[in-house]
Amino acid sequence: MFDILMYLFENFVHNETEIRVDQDELTEELVRAGFHHDEIYKALSWLEKLAALQESDTNPYLTKVATPMVTRIYTADEEARLDVGCRGFLLFLEQINVLDASTREMVIDRVMEIDGNDFCLEDMKWVVLMVLFNVPGKEKAYAQMEELLFEEPDGPLH
Repeated sequence: MFDILMYLFENFVHNETEIRVDQDELTEELVRAGFHHDEIYKALSWLEKLAALQESDTNPYLTKVATPMVTRIYTADEEARLDVGCRGFLLFLEQINVLDASTREMVIDRVMEIDGNDFCLEDMKWVVLMVLFNVPGKEKAYAQMEELLFEEPDGPLH
């Protein structure tokens, strides 16, 4: 499923190609690209849920008041999915104001919906990028994240 999300993001969103609204055409294109129907369905459902998080009435994370300097405590399931590197990276992104509490929760929500056990820091970076791309008003944060993802650092980030 994550491979399909990456394929869609790299071929449509990142290249600024318009994603077709016709789900059947998109499904057929993904089948031609070698993906299986059940994985395509899961990926499209994941994207629909991400799109639903843009609306304040369907996004439980936007209704919460963000309090600065609050430590996020992860559940056992979240810790199992997000290793120390992923959790540390989320904290780093909050510290440099790429993520706020709401977008962090959206990222965690979307990560927890991804199938598979081999989720890693590189996958986390792409999920952050996808979430920021889909949240109105987060263009600057998206650009910062894109820089972090695509530019080679000269030294350590911290």
